[in-house]
Parts: sequence; structure tokens; C-alpha cells
Amino acid sequence: MLTVLYIIVGLAALVLLLHLIGPKNYNVFRTVEISRPKNEVFTYLKSLKNMDDWSPWAKKDPNMEKKFTGTDGEVGAVSYWNGNKDVGEGEQEIKKIIEGERIESELRFLKPFKSTSDCYMDVEEMSNGNTQVKWGFSGTNKFPMTIMSLFKSMDSMVGPDFEEGMASLKTTLEK
Repeated sequence: MLTVLYIIVGLAALVLLLHLIGPKNYNVFRTVEISRPKNEVFTYLKSLKNMDDWSPWAKKDPNMEKKFTGTDGEVGAVSYWNGNKDVGEGEQEIKKIIEGERIESELRFLKPFKSTSDCYMDVEEMSNGNTQVKWGFSGTNKFPMTIMSLFKSMDSMVGPDFEEGMASLKTTLEK
């Protein structure tokens, strides 16, 4: 009986230690250069509805339920989705727009697990007249993600989706 107690205490201590040393924050982003003027790219990116044209998750479930509230492209606009196991359920709300430079949103995931992340898109005019877009999201790892992130980073989990999205955005805007 004492051995079982030692094993339980040891496992609990191990879980606590892994939680304490695990990464507490994440920031995943990708960039792409698009052969279009900055103002045109920025105007397109402000629209949550336009994300369906290039989002990798829209392609994973083209039949997902979508709802939009507020004025698309303005602070307070919300895009809600409910889809298959690849996309889950959640919503994205535009929280801040720095005209011509940055769009900040809050991602609220409801399923398969609840979490909140900050999403951003930065645009920068390049010297050749093209536009660089930086798309990313950041947040805080909570238990048990702190432990899981020791073995598989958030970048390795969603980075490929961001790469696919940036390539699709480039293709869409350069048509």
C-alpha cells in the first residue's frame, strides 16, 4: 500500500514539474510577399468573410456552418464557425485595426477544447512595391498544454496550416 502511495506522489510530482518547466506562451506566424499594392491587400484582409477564400481551415471543411455578426471589416465584427473534427467550433472577433498596418483579432475556440488566442495580420510595403503579410497568433499555454508543448510545439501543430494559408492568400490576391 505504501508503494502505491509513493508511485502516486511521484507521478503527481512529475506532472507538476513538467507543467512548471513547460512553455507558458506561444507565438506562431508566417509571412508571404504578395505582388499587389499594400492598400489593396490590407482592405482585402480586413474582411472576415474573405478568409473563406484562402483559409486552410475553410478547405478542411467546406460545409462548415458559418455566421457573421457586426459590420465585416470593422472592429466588433465576428465570424462564427462550427465544423468537422478538423476545424472544431469557435469564433473570431476583430478587436483593433490600425488602418493600413495591422488587424488584431481574438480567436475563441470552443471545441474540441476551450481556449483563447490573439490573432494578428501585419502588412508592410516592400521597396519593390509588393506587400509583405505577416499572419500569426499568440497566447498562453495552460495545463495540460504546458506539458504537451514540451513534446510537440504549437508551431509544429499549426505552422503548416499557416504556410498553406499564406500560399493560398498569395495565389488568391495575385490572380
